[in-house]
Amino acid sequence: MITLDDVKTRHRTIWAGGDYARVARDLIASLGPVLVDACGVRPGEHVLDVAAGAGNAALPAARAGASVVASDLVDALLDQGRAAAAREGLDLRWEEADAEALPYDDGSFDVVLSCVGAMFAPDHRRTADELVRVCRPGGRIGLLSWTPEGFVGRMFAAMRPYAPAPPPGAQPPVLWGQASHLTELFGDRVVEVTAHRATVRIDAFADGAAFRDFFRAHYGPTVAVYRSLADDPDRTAALDRDLAAVGDEALDDTGDGTMSWEYLLWTGTRAQAGSASSQSA
Repeated sequence: MITLDDVKTRHRTIWAGGDYARVARDLIASLGPVLVDACGVRPGEHVLDVAAGAGNAALPAARAGASVVASDLVDALLDQGRAAAAREGLDLRWEEADAEALPYDDGSFDVVLSCVGAMFAPDHRRTADELVRVCRPGGRIGLLSWTPEGFVGRMFAAMRPYAPAPPPGAQPPVLWGQASHLTELFGDRVVEVTAHRATVRIDAFADGAAFRDFFRAHYGPTVAVYRSLADDPDRTAALDRDLAAVGDEALDDTGDGTMSWEYLLWTGTRAQAGSASSQSA
């Protein structure tokens, strides 16, 4: 029987495959600064980037003058982030850590954030609990997550029939892109909540086949699904067609040669003891 610990081992392999740093740099580099700005990161604040990858949010937080810890389950991604930080002369701590069991004391950080990262931890409740625990009362939590209805959600839906079955208890990552799911996870532990959907424009692909080939070569989850089909050329060809179709549909939707990838930007303040919830969306 596959356990959640098995999934974490699989996640390390998945995200170490391909070249996620290139995906983050070439396609979604703008998202980290969007999240950092939404969280109001200020010089001197202690910031934790959970599931930081190669530092899409950690690097702009450091540029803002914060003292930043970038944590991730995959050390290979942290190595890429360290290299990027060194090229800019930025001073960050890069630490291997599980989003479901963060190795930090209660209330250690002024800001806890995650840019399309923590959403991939299999146990959503434990992950949310950890984000709250390590944030000081009155500190801010910020999340940027792909939505189920958006392009990345549709891409994952297209890959799902071809991927190995998840273990019992593992929830779909794109649920983090639904404000109602986050309300359920965080409850009144987080107040002054804001949640809105926005899009990032992608102009890197001439057609759906170009999108598919880029993700097949560089995006860990897509690389992993194709590897699982290595001995099944018919299913590989079917996945080729399905992913190209998702890309072509996204290009057709905009009509101007770009894709529009939807995400949920969610922020809130960790409640002080005894405070009441005040939410807006």
